Amino acid sequence: MPDTGDALDRSPALFLAHWPGLEVFDAAELDRLGAITRIIDRTPIGSWDDPRAGELLGEAEVIVGHWGCPPVDAGVLARAPNLGLIAYAAGTVKGVVTDAVFERGIRVTTGARANAEPVAELTLAAILLAGKDAFWLRDLLRDPSVAAHRPIGEVPTGNWGKTIGIVGASAVGRRVIELLRPFPHLAVALYDPFVDEEEAARLGVRRHEDLDDLCAVADVLSIHAPDLPATRGMIGARQLAALRTGATLVNTARGALVDHAALVAELRAGRLYAVLDVTDPEPLPEDHPLRHLPNVFLTPHVAGSMGTELHRLAEHVIEEVRRWVAGEEAADEVTRERLERMA
Repeated sequence: MPDTGDALDRSPALFLAHWPGLEVFDAAELDRLGAITRIIDRTPIGSWDDPRAGELLGEAEVIVGHWGCPPVDAGVLARAPNLGLIAYAAGTVKGVVTDAVFERGIRVTTGARANAEPVAELTLAAILLAGKDAFWLRDLLRDPSVAAHRPIGEVPTGNWGKTIGIVGASAVGRRVIELLRPFPHLAVALYDPFVDEEEAARLGVRRHEDLDDLCAVADVLSIHAPDLPATRGMIGARQLAALRTGATLVNTARGALVDHAALVAELRAGRLYAVLDVTDPEPLPEDHPLRHLPNVFLTPHVAGSMGTELHRLAEHVIEEVRRWVAGEEAADEVTRERLERMA
């Protein structure tokens, strides 16, 4: 229904675009948006075929998007002559914005850094639990027969004197590096071809130019690269073989970055442990080995924002809208060049 707040007609007009039924904003957060804009309709658009779409696009200066926001292409923009901001409340805007958006000079912002927080928190927990061998010991308590599945490892138990290998200095990768700083006895090594020695020094990590070299020194290898044609399968048989027996692979990025067949071969041999929040495909078939091997801790893509964590995304996008209304720089702007390297 139309917003009935105190926003004046000269306030920029805004509407929401995401999956119907997804509760991104509570009433108080919508009121805060309504205090700096004029919300045309508080019920989100999930398709441009919605009967409301023509009127909303014709008036809107701001689209606040989230999961399920339909693509904004040249045809949509032709119906939205006043649009100046697409403020996305979640992570990647791939599949939402197109070249036509950048050609029009429309500002695009993302909640990628806000969404990185829970992913990094879960990753940190996985790293620390892997160091204590907690995942394996849990399975051993449940079924002592799995002891025969794992050979004597080369990685001792504990979170002292270990090396954490980070693949990709993405928003999540950088936040994981920050969260590891209170653990000075855990060394952090990084592989990212876009990070030079100077930036690595600022991050406080040891830079590796070669991914295989990073794998060879990592006690825990944590993946945070984007899913791009160049990165799919980047953790393959050679990289997995370079990991020491007893090392743990953590993937909270995208399943396609890891060669699943090569990983299953190493896991069946009992050499490695894997903590996987993402797979390819999602979900895995019921009979897939990754669902059943005792040295795999599998979760159904839960690392990103969920439940109460959606309020962090709401806070972020409200601030991005406020900045645009006030004529300030965006906190997390997406350019055409950045979009090409985003997950």
